[in-house]
Amino acid sequence: MEISALLTSAGINISICIVLLSLYSILRKQPANYCVYFGRRLVCGGARRYDPFWYERFVPSPSWLVKAWETSEDELLAAAGLDAVVFLRMVIFSIRIFFITAVVCIAFVLPVNYYGQPMVHKEIHLESSEVFTIENIKEGSKWLWVHCLALYIITSAACLLLYFEYRTIAKMRLGHITGSATKPSQFTVLIRAIPWSPDQSYSDTLSKYFTNYYSSSYLSHQMVYHNGIIQRLLRDAERMCRTLKHVSPEINCKPSLTPCTFCGGPTATNSFHILSNEGDSVQGVELGELTMTTTEQERPAAFVFFKTRYDAFVVSEVLQSTNPMLWVTDLAPEPHDVYWRNLNIPYRQLWIRRIATLVGAVAFMFVFLIPVTFIQGLTQLEQLSHAFPFLRGILKKRFINQVITGYLPSVILILFFYAVPPLMMYFSTLEGCIARSIRKKSACIKVLYFTIWNVFFVNILSGSVIRQLNVFSSVRDIPAQLARAVPTQAGFFMTYCFTSGWASLACEIMQPVALIWNLVAKVVVKNKDDSYETLRFPYHTEIPRLLLFGLLGFTNSVIAPLILPFLLIYFFLAYLIYKNQILNVYITKYESGGQYWPIFHNTTIFSLILTQIIALGFFGLKLSTVASGFTIPLILLTLLFSEYCRQRFAPIFQKHPAQVLIDMDRADEMSGKMEELHKKLHSVYSQLPLHSQKSSSKAESSTPFTSQELPDPEKLKPEEGDAIAKELWGFQGNESCQEHDVKSCPGASSPEHLTPKMIELHKRN
Repeated sequence: MEISALLTSAGINISICIVLLSLYSILRKQPANYCVYFGRRLVCGGARRYDPFWYERFVPSPSWLVKAWETSEDELLAAAGLDAVVFLRMVIFSIRIFFITAVVCIAFVLPVNYYGQPMVHKEIHLESSEVFTIENIKEGSKWLWVHCLALYIITSAACLLLYFEYRTIAKMRLGHITGSATKPSQFTVLIRAIPWSPDQSYSDTLSKYFTNYYSSSYLSHQMVYHNGIIQRLLRDAERMCRTLKHVSPEINCKPSLTPCTFCGGPTATNSFHILSNEGDSVQGVELGELTMTTTEQERPAAFVFFKTRYDAFVVSEVLQSTNPMLWVTDLAPEPHDVYWRNLNIPYRQLWIRRIATLVGAVAFMFVFLIPVTFIQGLTQLEQLSHAFPFLRGILKKRFINQVITGYLPSVILILFFYAVPPLMMYFSTLEGCIARSIRKKSACIKVLYFTIWNVFFVNILSGSVIRQLNVFSSVRDIPAQLARAVPTQAGFFMTYCFTSGWASLACEIMQPVALIWNLVAKVVVKNKDDSYETLRFPYHTEIPRLLLFGLLGFTNSVIAPLILPFLLIYFFLAYLIYKNQILNVYITKYESGGQYWPIFHNTTIFSLILTQIIALGFFGLKLSTVASGFTIPLILLTLLFSEYCRQRFAPIFQKHPAQVLIDMDRADEMSGKMEELHKKLHSVYSQLPLHSQKSSSKAESSTPFTSQELPDPEKLKPEEGDAIAKELWGFQGNESCQEHDVKSCPGASSPEHLTPKMIELHKRN
């Protein structure tokens, strides 16, 4: 690829980013768009409207960048939880390591690559990108020791930074465990595969078992039920609420009677009829009478509560029966994290589901080879013109050539990739994950494997096949083949960085789907209510993208270092944009407690080892035995470092330390909090959170067993220059802000829209 085509792609994406970021700085100030760009703030209060003729609303401003930069890590931890802090630490690590890598490789490796062959150089924009790669160095060159030294510096810096980050995040995870002393999951064990008995119910069987074997520590239990009539009532009530909030009470809620055509009696002409007696609407069934007895049947799963955290931990780790397929125990997820639908799946089916989803994911990876191969054909225009002679005239035009080779392939690949995260999330759901956070983590791993395979390996292999019509002949040829293929794809990886990196970040902050939906709701549907979605941060899409760019940066660092400045720009933008989105848009309802960091650490180690293997292949191709000999010990040292981190830090992310749990139990017993905690255990895992009195709901929402607490907005004050931000950051929280899960329905809270019974039923949902 020529540098001119690369510059064309960079210019297109820079223009897109500037336009979208400027539009965002204007659109975020419009009162009609608060529900799009400040959804997290709106969950805890309302926004004051502004004069629509205020001229500053239509002037772009960088105040949001300043606010994102000034927000500290402690404020971010209080606002969004540990997962958000860990994610931004991944971005910070990437900035640090690739800043070091860029300084070393741009200063030393790039000049060696550029002057590696005795040749007459053209102007920079007319040069081929391969001139800046290691391919331009002649065989047997003594300058290859520069690449080997740079490889040692990059690996040493990466391992050092990884160690300190792993240690810091491990401490933060321990602080997350001890700081959440009132979480009910620490006292709760999820039991599945309860044996069936014809003489008694699952509840009686479970009670008899734990009374017999854990009489000193067993407290109580809560059965899991099949989706029954109450769940359907709740869903119907929610749908009715969403419908009624768009109905104008002046038109549809006034009874208007006209004579019937057939019988002559009065007939209501409106869609809704106001009942004279509220009791007629519920047929005498009070809300408190809707109990679990109306469900269809018990399931062989239950939440079992224990008196101490240590007792629950021991039960979750011990094999309960001689048959491992019975009495399966796991530490329970948080109440808001439970994925109730999958608790109905029989445990004996889970291993079949995992195999089926694995086969489906692998099959989809192979199907995806078709568009990737087509995309690689666009980057190889010479072979494409030979295969399709009628395209030669069009491909000779310089601008079209630059657009097709420099911009179009990466755009097509990104469009195809939009189907990957939803499908992987569906596969993770089919696996039977018991928690939403576990499901998202599983989807993150699947998307990561899929992305690395298709964007990196398949692009390299398909490009090699198109050029040479061959594949690896043996395992020993893999380093050499990768060494030949990576420099030829350096141009494509750089354009992919522009489109999937820069442009995707600009689209992320613009929220185009939510913006269009809000526009339709305001203009087409004429919805005057401020309904909005409470979104969750898409870790399963953003972490794989971040790790992919890290892989591209490491593998191209000593081979094609021209990509490093573009990656640094991406990571800087990602830091500011993701922090802004976490603070303003996404709400934390559940989290994994930092479980994404081991994924990041292991993938970074894999990227380092892959880089060293590719460099080893290049040193072999260039006949540099000294550089090859020094690279092999580096691979072994990296593997030893990875094993040390796995032994030292990884267990903290897999289990809870008994020492910490026992200390927490003793502290609660001495302070007298243990009995109070025991009283609230049963209600928080209720599959149907229905209560007969409104006060009980308020009391429950104020219990310590809540999801991630939203911070006091007064603690996070904006800069003085942003008047809009002052109002939005001045939102005051309310007692019921934790009850909003998927959609807030302000229109349903007005008494003229719904009856009090329906209002309370919706609030319970």
